Amino acid sequence: MAGTKHVILGSGTIGSALAAELVSRRLPVRIVNRSGGPDVDGAERMTGDLMDESFAVAAGADAAVVYQCLNPPYDKWPDLFPPLQQAAIAAARSSGARLASFENVYAYGDTGGAPITEDLPLYAHTRKGRVRATMANELAALHTRGEVEVATARASDYFGPGATVQSQIGERVIGRALAGKSAQVVGDPATPHSYTYAPDAARVLATIGTEASAAGEVWLVPNAPARTTNEIVAMIGTELGTDIKVSAAPKVLLRMMGIFNPVVRELGEMLYEFEQPFIVDGSKFETTFGMKPTPLDDSIRETVAWWKARID
Repeated sequence: MAGTKHVILGSGTIGSALAAELVSRRLPVRIVNRSGGPDVDGAERMTGDLMDESFAVAAGADAAVVYQCLNPPYDKWPDLFPPLQQAAIAAARSSGARLASFENVYAYGDTGGAPITEDLPLYAHTRKGRVRATMANELAALHTRGEVEVATARASDYFGPGATVQSQIGERVIGRALAGKSAQVVGDPATPHSYTYAPDAARVLATIGTEASAAGEVWLVPNAPARTTNEIVAMIGTELGTDIKVSAAPKVLLRMMGIFNPVVRELGEMLYEFEQPFIVDGSKFETTFGMKPTPLDDSIRETVAWWKARID
C-alpha cells in the first residue's frame, strides 16, 4: 500500500519549483538529489546516488507519489537517462506509489510546424528524441500491465526563476542582457515558439500526482500564447529598461563550437524546433483541470525579478 510522502527525484529548476508547489498544498515532501541542495522550506531532503537501486528504493520509502524530475547532462542522455528512469521506477514500485514523470516533447519529432498535441505518434528522429520515446514507451507499458501507475507531464523549452544555463532565454538572454551584452539565440528568432513557465510545469506535476483521473494519461503543460523569440527578448528588455540586441548563431558556427563543446554539439539536432513555428498545445490539461498558464507579461516580470535579485 502506498504511503504519504511526495518524493521528488531531482532538485533542478522543475524539481525545486514542484517542491515549493507541493509544500504550498500542505503535502509532505521529500527532495532527493546527489548534491545536498537546494533547501526548500517545509521539505525534507535526502542525498545519495540514484544509480544505486538500493538507495532509490530507500528514497521511495513511504511514498504516495514519486516525481521523476531528473535531468542528466545534455550530452549524456543515452547513457544516463534510461538507468535514472529505472531508479524512479524502482522507487515507485517498491512503495506502490504513482510515478509522475516530467518530460519534454522531443519524442514527437519534427511536426513541420504543426501544433504538438498529446495524441500525436512518437516519431522521434533525433538521438535525444529516440531516448525520450523509448523511455516514454517503457512507462506506458508498465502502466498498461498494471506494474506501476504512471502519469506524464510534457513541457516545451522552459524558463523562470532558477532556470539559468539550461533555459534558452536564461543565461544566454537575461544573464547577458544584465551584463550589457546582446542576447544569444539559436535558429530563427522571428518564428513563434511556445515557452513553458517553470512554476506552471510544477502546478501540472502536482496536479497529475494528486488527481486520480490523471493516471495513465499524458498531459502537455499549458503555455501562454506562442510569441517569437524576438518578441520575448523585447519584453525582457522592457522589464530591464533597455534595448537588447539579438544575435542568432548560424548552423556553421554551432558546428564549429560543437567540436570543442559537447553540449553545444547536442543542440544541432534540435534546431528544427527553432527554425519553424513550434507550438505546444496544452488545452487538454486546461479543459480537464481548469488551469490557465501564467500570462507572459507576469512570467517574464517574475523571471527578470529573480535574475536581478540573484546578481544584487
